[in-house]
Parts: sequence; structure tokens; C-alpha cells
Amino acid sequence: MKTKLIAGNWKMNGSLAANQALVRGVMDGLSGLQVRAAVCPPAVYLSQLQSLLQGQTALAWGAQDVSMHEQGAYTGEMSASMLREFGVRYVIVGHSERRQYHAEQDAQVAMKAQRALQAGITPIVCVGETLAERAAGRTEEVVKRQLAAVIQANGHCISEIVVAYEPVWAIGTGQTATPEQAQEVHAVLRKQLQAATTQADRVSIVYGGSMNAANAAALLQQPDIDGGLIGGAALKGSDFLAIMAAASQCAQAS
Repeated sequence: MKTKLIAGNWKMNGSLAANQALVRGVMDGLSGLQVRAAVCPPAVYLSQLQSLLQGQTALAWGAQDVSMHEQGAYTGEMSASMLREFGVRYVIVGHSERRQYHAEQDAQVAMKAQRALQAGITPIVCVGETLAERAAGRTEEVVKRQLAAVIQANGHCISEIVVAYEPVWAIGTGQTATPEQAQEVHAVLRKQLQAATTQADRVSIVYGGSMNAANAAALLQQPDIDGGLIGGAALKGSDFLAIMAAASQCAQAS
């Protein structure tokens, strides 16, 4: 079993003082844990995290979005090469909030993943269905369509991505997919990746639907769940560390 990836998505939260306290607390608790850990703050704090975390490898940092464009008249956008200058290891692309509030389409998400890969940054590609789509029995159709766009655009590089399954109905709602529901979709995504590349086993498929300290262990024990993309729980050091401890226990038990 590969070492699990636990990435925190801070969304639009944080302050200079709160970030410093959170990061230091997480770093203090990481010792001895067998886990790949990362945090993705708002872009304005990337410089702070680079300063706080440079020179160590236990906790990586990432961005929450990247532009499809490399440079030009795109006010408010950040290119992959710009992010790279701040030591970014990961970037989230296609998060459901970007798809919903900014009308991002599959083709845009695929291009963003491509830009990240070209800059040596690992894209965390988010896929997931709404409650209406799940109720209509379209879960597999939706997630496969979303991932297919990224596979088509990135070809042989697809083994370098991370996939995050985030059922939209379970984000910020307090609801979560059962371990069995999550595993079912992860298995579908794994099969799709295996059809696209002989190196599919290199791809981590993480769960991103309200994973927290209470449900992490049950989710992470599933055979095709390789970690978590954590929202609210990543803003509480003790909860974030509890999730990472559960991930570490899975790795040690394998």
C-alpha cells in the first residue's frame, strides 16, 4: 500500500497569525507519522508558508487554483510558473466550488492540470457528482467524464496527477459518503486510470467529501482510497493530525 496523502484545503480562511500557529502545531505533531502531508492556503499566504516550511520535507504546501494561461492580460490570475517560484508542490484544480461559482468546465480543468504538470507541480484533480446526479444514477457517468477530459489532455503524463473524489453533496454539509459508497467510486476511477496508463498504480486517488477525525479511519481503510483532501478539519490542528495519524496507521498495518 502506498503512503497515503493528506492535503488540507484551507479555502478562503486564514490570517498571518493563525497560519503560523496552525502550521507550527501541525509540524510539531507530524513526527513519526508515515504520511505525505500538505496544506493549500489562499494564494496571498504562499510566501508565508514558503518561509515557514522551507528546508523541511515533512509538510508540503500547495495552491488552490492555477491559470490556464502562462502569462498575459488576465487580471487576478496566477500562472503555474509563478506558483512554482513559491515552492508549490501541489495545486488543486476543478474543485466543485470553482465549477459551481466560476462556471469552470471540464476542458478548462484539463488545461489547468496540463499547465501545472508542465511546471513540475502535481495537480490534485477534483471530480464529483451533485446530489441530483447521484439520485439520477449518474455518478459513474459524471466522474468518468470529468476525469476523461484530463486524461485526454495530458496523455502519458496522467500518472503524475492526484485524483480527488469529492461528492458535491458531501462538501461542507456535514454529510459524507459511506466508506462503501466512496470505495465504489474510487474503484471506478482506478479502473479508468488503468485503461489509460500502465502506471495507474502511481496515481493517488483521495477522498474529498467531509473527511474528519471521526470518519477518517473507516474511509482510509478502503483499498482504493489513498488519502484525503480535507476542508474544515484542516483548519484545526488536532483534527488534521488525527486524520494523518489514521492514515499513518493504515500504512503501518499494510
